[in-house]
Amino acid sequence: MTGPEIERLIQLLARLPGLGPRSARRAALHLLKRREVLFLPLVEAMTAAASSVRTCSVCGNLDSCDPCTICANPKRDPSQICVVEEIADLWAIERSAAFRGRYHVLGGVLSALDGVGPDDLSIAALVRRAGDPAMKEIILATNATVEGQTTAHYVVDRLAGLPVRVTRLAHGLPVGGELDYLDDGTLAAALQSRRAISSAGGGG
Repeated sequence: MTGPEIERLIQLLARLPGLGPRSARRAALHLLKRREVLFLPLVEAMTAAASSVRTCSVCGNLDSCDPCTICANPKRDPSQICVVEEIADLWAIERSAAFRGRYHVLGGVLSALDGVGPDDLSIAALVRRAGDPAMKEIILATNATVEGQTTAHYVVDRLAGLPVRVTRLAHGLPVGGELDYLDDGTLAAALQSRRAISSAGGGG
């Protein structure tokens, strides 16, 4: 029905989250029909992003500079770190405008089923950052899923013994919910209502 160039475009679009083959065909058709006003500018933007965007060596965020804009901002509180699973979660919290500290992206969650262990996540780097004498609070903002809770408990155990307060998001986060799908008000309430947590062997 179509040439190889269009088929390749459809196949690549179908790999994007939330797009199956049918949605990818519709998206490809829309792009091709609006070539000048949408397709070509999109290609330019993607090319620019592919060549300039990099991973922040401090927190794991994506930006065109390293350290990223958040880590380099002197107005951000360096004594607070909000720990998230993925970059999308960091962006979600930033949209809420409720947090003025810095971040740490783990790069996923612990999952024996998927073969993801502690060495596959940036937990060791977090422990190093938490050991900074200027650090006062680590906020665990992992998702309210089984894997997210397991990862949070593991991080708490790794941080045990460090003179830093460890808290986690509280009210407003539904069990099984993911940060990137929550509204800004819910995220803001969760940040404001965070509570202290302790390791499995410690007191509450």
